[in-house]
Formats: sequence, structure tokens, C-alpha cells
Amino acid sequence: MSKSLRTLLNEIAACRHCVDNPDGTSLPHDPNPVLRADKSARIAICGQAPGTRVHSSGVPFTDPSGDRLRDWMGVSEEQFYDVQRIAIIPMGFCFPGLDEKGGDLPPRRECARLWHARLFPHLTRLDLILLVGNYAQKWHLGKERKSTLTETVRNWRQYLEMREGPGYMPLPHPSWRNNSWIKKNSWFEKDVLPRLKVEIKKRL
Repeated sequence: MSKSLRTLLNEIAACRHCVDNPDGTSLPHDPNPVLRADKSARIAICGQAPGTRVHSSGVPFTDPSGDRLRDWMGVSEEQFYDVQRIAIIPMGFCFPGLDEKGGDLPPRRECARLWHARLFPHLTRLDLILLVGNYAQKWHLGKERKSTLTETVRNWRQYLEMREGPGYMPLPHPSWRNNSWIKKNSWFEKDVLPRLKVEIKKRL
């Protein structure tokens, strides 16, 4: 890891912007930024934000969603957590808290604005970025994103093959809450996941 990237990650680890100078409502607990990055990584996973289990563990995707995502990718835990191969950079680095119904709040907006534009230029070897969920797709794809997550994921070939720089693979969130979406959109498991495993294997 380069000295400049290490310095940046240390800055992120010490960030208290959502508590000391929030954009709106303050983070309801002490910050605990969770991400992984190394300049040698060829794959980046860009999801939403840590949940309660990850907030406690400090390790990304230590929950059933992580088990499903590793299965989708066709990787072992050892491969998944090899920071020299796979970076994990969610849209929000800290657990955002729970809404009135007990679901996770959206990722904090401050993280992307403060850190993402500074972080990604250090990851010069990236050539595949997994966009897990709407928030990551909106940020990374911008106007190229379709009007719905379903249509964005359905057009995955466009983002993987028809652009300069790293290819994008848009995915739904691997949460159990999306079981009905996965069942309804059978093409995802039939067409997208086999190609995803191939693309991951190429880079590992």
C-alpha cells in the first residue's frame, strides 16, 4: 500500500463528519468506517453501507448478505477478504442507523462527497467494479443508469463491455429482502451470475 493511500485511509478511519458537522440529522452513534482498499486490487465491490452486524465486527459483509454475495461471485472467504485482490468501498462507510420500521437507513451522503473522489484515483489497477444496489449504481453510472434497478441490471452487458476503464457489473443487493426479485427475474441467475463468476475468476 502506498504511503498516500495509507494516509487517506487513516483520515477516513478518523472521520467524524456525520457527528460533528452532519448534512442534516447527526449519525445516531459513534462513527465506525468500514472499507477495504489497496492499490493492487483489480476488483472493487461498491455497495450501500454497513449493517448492524458489520458495524459491530468492523469487517464488511460478515452477514448473510455477504454469504450470498460470495456465492454469486464464486469466491471463498479467503479470496473475498484478500484486500490486494478485492477492494470493498460502500457508498456510506458507517452504519447509518435504523428507520422507524427497523430497516437500515440510506447510506450517509457525506461519505461519497468527502472521500470517493479522493479514494478511487489510488486504485489504478481496478478493471471490474461491482455495483451492488441502487445507491452505488446511481453514483457510478450517473446518466447511463436506467430508470429502475431491474433495467440497469438487465443491461449489464452495456456497462461491462461498452466503456473505457474498469467494467461495471450492476447487481441487486444480496439481502434476503430481494428473494422475491431474484425469483421473479430468473434471467439474473441464469445469465448474469455465470458471467459474473467468469469475470471474477479472470481477475483472481
